[in-house]
Amino acid sequence: MSFADLSQARLFYVIDGPADAPVLVLSNSLGTCSDMWARQIPELTKHFRVLRYDTRGHGKSSVPEGEYSFEQLGNDVAELLVHLDIKRAHFCGLSMGGPTGLWLALARPELVGKLVLCNTAARIGSAEGWSARIAAVAEQTLEKMAPTLVERWLTDGYRAAEPGLTQVLIDMLRRTPDAGYSGNCAALRDADFREQVSSIQAPTLVIGGTHDLAATPAQGRELAAAIPGARYVELNTSHISNWEQPEAFTRAVVDFLTE
Repeated sequence: MSFADLSQARLFYVIDGPADAPVLVLSNSLGTCSDMWARQIPELTKHFRVLRYDTRGHGKSSVPEGEYSFEQLGNDVAELLVHLDIKRAHFCGLSMGGPTGLWLALARPELVGKLVLCNTAARIGSAEGWSARIAAVAEQTLEKMAPTLVERWLTDGYRAAEPGLTQVLIDMLRRTPDAGYSGNCAALRDADFREQVSSIQAPTLVIGGTHDLAATPAQGRELAAAIPGARYVELNTSHISNWEQPEAFTRAVVDFLTE
């Protein structure tokens, strides 16, 4: 296993694909880990050197004490790229990974080639909602909350048709440390990029899910409209679109990044 000891966190990462191919960084959603991208790897590695990592507080990465910010999450990625001697990379983030990409594209634009923002928004949820989520985790634990939370990640039809793959996500969420999950909830609580996204220069694709309640299609369209030249694609999914429609998702990403 590969780890990078950075200034504020220890990140687990995995690299697949040809050493001489363009680098694509994949950033996981809240409550998952780098494994959430497994269904994309066979196709993506035909075109890219794919760098997946576990966001701090998730998976095998460390769980720094306290609340986090997207400045910290973005700097973790910037330091990981330096650690791996990667000068520039495409970036694809889903849900929480989206604001990480927004921060990078705004604060460290020299690091970002093209940007793919999936099932996300410039402002996800409300401060009150995230504070309530933090309190709920403290009271109930993710172990107990996971099945209910995953109901919002996938459509009813998918969960009925694919109970085994649904269970994989439930188990992934259960393995997420409560403290790491809540630390990242605080980053989402405090983040609002709506006044800044018009400054993004990276070519950008926004992917939305028709049935997504966490980051709605309307929010996705608003995000694409606010970023100069960005385009919008909508898939017939709920929140974890890459898991629910892996082929369509991967095709949209590859077509955008290779055109």
